[in-house]
Amino acid sequence: MKKIGLITIGQSPRSDVAPIIEKYLEGRAELLQSGVLDGFTPAQVREYYSPQEGEYVLTTRMADGTAAIISRERIKTVLQGKIDAMEAAGIRLILLLCTGVFPELRTNSAHLLEPDRIIPPVVQAMIGKRRLGLIGPLPEQEVSMVEKFAGPGTSLPFAAVSPYTGTEAEFRAAASRLKDVADVIVLDCMGYVEQHRIWAASEGVPAVLSNALIGKLMAEMV
Repeated sequence: MKKIGLITIGQSPRSDVAPIIEKYLEGRAELLQSGVLDGFTPAQVREYYSPQEGEYVLTTRMADGTAAIISRERIKTVLQGKIDAMEAAGIRLILLLCTGVFPELRTNSAHLLEPDRIIPPVVQAMIGKRRLGLIGPLPEQEVSMVEKFAGPGTSLPFAAVSPYTGTEAEFRAAASRLKDVADVIVLDCMGYVEQHRIWAASEGVPAVLSNALIGKLMAEMV
């Protein structure tokens, strides 16, 4: 059976998201998971990887289900090491389980799927001239997410709800804020699951789950 590498910027295994990817693989490949924060305690994560002023902020999931807020700049070397290790183990297809932007990640021969390079153009092609709204995990991610989907100096309707701590009420409130200014909502984090999508679509605006979209597309390569 083919093997696909799944690298989370948090801790593995990702029992919340992996089943979404596996659904579309339909048993044609096995997921091998690895996490940037594997082996670290929450205190160590805060000490080594907490964002400092001006750094690119990310949020992810620890093994116990709690959320961690980390810096892209501070995890980059570890992340590249995880990619290198998977490639050395013979994995030819590797999925980065994060929708954040990571410049300069590399492989020698393996194919690295980076959702930030795939999801925005696919979404834009899908929606055409319809209005796009975004739901992301953290308020401080608004600028970077909007730039990713619409370019620098632009604006899109945005609401922040964490996939790890957000409640049904918070997701429904976010949907309510976006319903009059967006025709399609993208939940732009790999941590969102189907229940979050249902809540986000509660006001009648279609909602797109980023990990489901990347899972469907990746399955065509297996």
